[in-house]
Amino acid sequence: MATLPAFLRRSDARVYEDAALVAPAGVEHDPFRLRPLPHEDVFFYCKRIDNSRLVREHDDRAHGACWSAIAGAAVVLVMLTGISYFNVANTVAGYKLEALRAEEHKLVDESRSLDLQAAELTRPDRLAQLATKRNLVKPSSGQVYHLGDSGDGLASLAGLGAGGMGLGKTGPQ
Repeated sequence: MATLPAFLRRSDARVYEDAALVAPAGVEHDPFRLRPLPHEDVFFYCKRIDNSRLVREHDDRAHGACWSAIAGAAVVLVMLTGISYFNVANTVAGYKLEALRAEEHKLVDESRSLDLQAAELTRPDRLAQLATKRNLVKPSSGQVYHLGDSGDGLASLAGLGAGGMGLGKTGPQ
């Protein structure tokens, strides 16, 4: 199609000369015959092809290549899983560490709360109020037994249990 406009611009004499060159030998030259179009002699025939009855032949190399590809993919999957395992384990350990830190903060707060409650319960004025409520009084000097530093403390306690009065001094020291 690109040569057609150039063909139309040629002079008539040139067109006839070209037509004479294309005409087969022994054929009389017709001055009114047009030059043939490019690829006019090419003829395309479309034949319908039916491949429904064809059966594919078994190819052993293709079968082996398929299993090789599957094995290669499995190896790559194992490698990627191995590489990502450490990242996942590190992330899980981080979550556990943060959970333990949160539990530590909770336990520290609970310990502070219990220390505060113990301090409130052991205040001297509260203990004095509880003592008067339950009729608790200071012991008299005859009720207190002080164990001496001489000898074994266990022997002193054993003597207290067996003899009644003990080996220590009576009264305030």
